Amino acid sequence: MTLPLLILAALGSPEIVSPEQRAVAYLVQEVPAWPEQNRCFSCHNNGDGARALYQARRRGFTVPTPALTATTEWLSHPDRWDSLPGDAVFSDKRLARLQFAAALAEAYESRLVGDPQPLRDAAQSLVRLQHSDGYWPLDGGDSLGSPVTYGIPLATALAARTLGVAGTSDDAVPRAKRWLRSLRLSTTLDAAAVLLVLERPDAVQFLLQAQGSSGGWGPYPRSPAEPFDTAIAVLALASQDHPALERARQYLIRTQRPDGSWPETTRPSGAQSYAQRISTSAWATQALLATSPQTPR
Repeated sequence: MTLPLLILAALGSPEIVSPEQRAVAYLVQEVPAWPEQNRCFSCHNNGDGARALYQARRRGFTVPTPALTATTEWLSHPDRWDSLPGDAVFSDKRLARLQFAAALAEAYESRLVGDPQPLRDAAQSLVRLQHSDGYWPLDGGDSLGSPVTYGIPLATALAARTLGVAGTSDDAVPRAKRWLRSLRLSTTLDAAAVLLVLERPDAVQFLLQAQGSSGGWGPYPRSPAEPFDTAIAVLALASQDHPALERARQYLIRTQRPDGSWPETTRPSGAQSYAQRISTSAWATQALLATSPQTPR
């Protein structure tokens, strides 16, 4: 029996384990493992992965408190976030700060962080990084976006959502919305990022037309489906009752690995990356949670 399933057994889960439970059990194992083994915090494990676990807790799924204790403490001190070891060539501290801030917003909404000041401080640091045109620039040059590079539209959508939770009173969110409203749609992430923040009928139409026969989405219309692009599209369409969501959900269930994770989405596809796998699995977990028909336990 794999470790995630052992965790489920320890929690008293039934023999028939849902995809959500397997995904949560995988992240319960991986989120605290990085700081324990590497003596630092990862924007993929303790940013993306923790954000999925906070959401799972809010939806009633069992997430043992110790799995998030160290991460929640880390997130509560935004002044420490820039102290991340790593090769500067591959370390996008702007994106890392955005990922940690988004996770902190989820921790705050989950009532695991009671003091609003850390989130306010994190929000103000994001405002300082915003471009005058309304988007959030990134250090990397990947315009398409991936689980470890996001891309400017997704980064902007996540930043705007975080500022909304923080209650930022300046014009940062309206400027982000104006930029997203004017964004020319050419990829799945473009359309999904727009819909995560505001309503644009053409973005909905773009996603519905771009969905593949497998039920999933690739980065471009008619591209082979990938778990990451599919997860973002599902989250963007989650507020709409559309048959596309159930087809996409079934795609994510089919591509989930026995240990609860998903194959990493990489650009180009087929590569191996632990960071990409964690972030892909975190986004896919959020997508399953957003479309879950089950009563959590």
